[in-house]
Amino acid sequence: MSFLACRVFKEAEIKHQLVQMETDELSAGDTLIKVDYSSINYKDALAASGRGAILKSFPLNAGIDLAGTVVESSSEKLNVGDAVLVNGCGLGESFDGGLAEYARVDSGFVMKQPEHYSGRESMIIGTAGFTAALAIHRMEVNGQTPDKGPIVVTGASGGVGSFAINLLSKKGYETIAVTSQQSMHDYLKDLGATEVKTLSEMELSDKPMAKGLYGGLIDNIGGETLSKLMANIDLWGNIACIGLAQSPKLNATVIPLILRGVSLLGVSSTNCPMELREKLWNQFGNESPLPDFEKILSKEIALKDVSPYFDELIDNKHRGRLLVNCQ
Repeated sequence: MSFLACRVFKEAEIKHQLVQMETDELSAGDTLIKVDYSSINYKDALAASGRGAILKSFPLNAGIDLAGTVVESSSEKLNVGDAVLVNGCGLGESFDGGLAEYARVDSGFVMKQPEHYSGRESMIIGTAGFTAALAIHRMEVNGQTPDKGPIVVTGASGGVGSFAINLLSKKGYETIAVTSQQSMHDYLKDLGATEVKTLSEMELSDKPMAKGLYGGLIDNIGGETLSKLMANIDLWGNIACIGLAQSPKLNATVIPLILRGVSLLGVSSTNCPMELREKLWNQFGNESPLPDFEKILSKEIALKDVSPYFDELIDNKHRGRLLVNCQ
């Protein structure tokens, strides 16, 4: 069976191409899925553009998310026609991903689509929304509550940041959205941000410990910003560390950790345990609020049109989420 895929090759340089391929060329797995929707995440953009060492082998189809329908499976837990989703677990990194009309995966990575929202909506959530939910989960398991003070969210206009602002506000938290783009002020306020600030307006200190202004932090950029904001987290607050858009380096002291009980929590959506992954996906609309899908959706594009969006996403030209229709 021939189908369209966004496939990444490594020759003189790493680059992607939209190609026709056969299903028997796909990575090994016991389940073949017809992909209905995928999305473009920052990691997908790095992989497809060759601007990050993401893929473990070549050639490989990009896309770390997919929602679709089971076409064939030898697994007892899946039936032909089941609506399913796959998120992380090596999809689009170690084996062929979701930016294609078909994908073959191991059934151990496949989740049934939750009944209270659609496959399309699950891909608006995608890795970005799941990562935000995972960050909030890790913080709350470690004692984060709204009464500890406002949560700062850096990189707030991106996919993870947008979901973090929206979900936190629905859970009763005050949030301070930090963005470099003045044009995103109204968008972030509409998502639920209590305040919107630029980095310069945060008045970050060089001291190892400054006034405890914030209850916690969800950080998407790393580097100097993360290092300095650590000094402003108040007693027993939590920092969820997600991204490195500014820098992977962390130049800070342990002073806030040992004098204020601040916790620095790593958030890795790719290898999140499957039991927790399924729990968080099924909590949307149940124990956790459903996000405002259409507010966070930036654009829906066809699979054949994805190419320009990889560099644009890296260059911060899109807010929220880019949904890919693979049908």
